[in-house]
Amino acid sequence: MAGTIHRLKALAVAQNTTPGLYSDGGGLYLQIMKAGAKSWLFRYMRQSKARSVGLGPLHTVSLAQARLAAHACRGQLQEGVDPLAAKKDRQHAQRMDDARALSFRDCATQYHLSHKDAWKNKKHADQWTNTLSTYAYPTFGHLPIADVDVELVMKVLEPIWKVKTETASRLRGRIESVIDWATARGYRRGDNPARWKGHLDHLLISRSAANKVAHHPALPYGQLPQFISALRDEVGISPLALEFTILCASRTSETIKATFAEFDLEAKVWVIPPARMKADREHRVPLSDRACAIVERMANSAENDFVFPGRKKDSSLTNMAMLELVRGMKFGPITVHGFRSTFRDWAGECTHHPRECIEFALAHTVKDKTEAAYFRGDLFEKRRLLMNDWAAFCQSQ
Repeated sequence: MAGTIHRLKALAVAQNTTPGLYSDGGGLYLQIMKAGAKSWLFRYMRQSKARSVGLGPLHTVSLAQARLAAHACRGQLQEGVDPLAAKKDRQHAQRMDDARALSFRDCATQYHLSHKDAWKNKKHADQWTNTLSTYAYPTFGHLPIADVDVELVMKVLEPIWKVKTETASRLRGRIESVIDWATARGYRRGDNPARWKGHLDHLLISRSAANKVAHHPALPYGQLPQFISALRDEVGISPLALEFTILCASRTSETIKATFAEFDLEAKVWVIPPARMKADREHRVPLSDRACAIVERMANSAENDFVFPGRKKDSSLTNMAMLELVRGMKFGPITVHGFRSTFRDWAGECTHHPRECIEFALAHTVKDKTEAAYFRGDLFEKRRLLMNDWAAFCQSQ
């Protein structure tokens, strides 16, 4: 036995610098690289194929330790175990153990970074993390992702499910997304405790039952001409921005972020790019004469690229400016967004314009996929007639 193993001497191992493989016998080899690095290998045959498994560098694993490791490898082979496969399995298991120790907060951060391009703007990205920080992290943000279970999820959701239903629903979806991501990465196993269908829907009442949808308070369309008349007595940029918003039936964000480059006043059209639309689709708005006049007036005193500039340099009007104006006009508890409902009610009850035309004017997506497939255009010229009628009604007092 002494003639077949333990051939190498510790002093020779330490002093030898010539590149090559040096056998200690029994499958153990000292490997010296051209750069001088030394390491141990165990070489063997498996299913008629030569294989080798690293046992570590010389500066960490001594000759005596390498011989013990080689002895263990020979024992594995005798038991029918592939030493290289066993080593890979151990490394994989260790990585999984380390990964499963990642906290929910760590996983949420990694998920957020890998999906950051999916959010349309910084506000949406911030909202995503803020809800988790406010509600989920205090309960299980510090716990390993593998330990998050339905009891913990319910502990977060139940207190706010009835009082903050929309927030709670979004929070549940975000928790579910983080856990799905962690499962796909191998950081946890099993069902998703935040899944709704067939799971939490048995533990929590439906969103509609939990909290009836509170629509944005809207001004009755019969009072709109009076409101517009009063609005024109107001001074400043906010009244012009609000009137423009009403005339175009647009959303607050669409108006305040509008730039002069989006307008063709000769053609009387405003083209809102996809990135600024809720449906991520370009929206063309036919402009009435009054809407064009507002844009022209703002262009004559332009302070930056925004049609409706804010107080700070190179900024737009804030999203609260028009709402604060509305609240101060004493027309009841109405909102800026509610004027879209005012437009919808007026168009549906007082005109013969087609429903599809009205929905396109509001930039609503056709929910029925079959119906949507037949709408290749945007009914622009029909919408021009609608918006001109709307402008005439707004100014009818």
